[in-house]
Amino acid sequence: MGSRSKYPYPPCCNQKDCCIDIYRTWPELVGQNGEKAKAVIEKDSSEVTAVLISAKDEVGIFDSCCNRVYVYYDENGNVAKTPVVG
Repeated sequence: MGSRSKYPYPPCCNQKDCCIDIYRTWPELVGQNGEKAKAVIEKDSSEVTAVLISAKDEVGIFDSCCNRVYVYYDENGNVAKTPVVG
């Protein structure tokens, strides 16, 4: 998982317009490789940035933004839960 960092925070768009017509969930990516899932998400919705985060670090991340998708991965580097915009 080479492109991850502890808490990468792409800037929030802070505009209502950026939240319109954004593909919001990717349940089909659960169990898939995290790096590949990131690429799929960013291709499906060019308005968002997918951020890879270890599933064990999930607790404590409370911010939300409509141009960001957290992709939680397990110890094998696979998507651990459905990625969702926010």
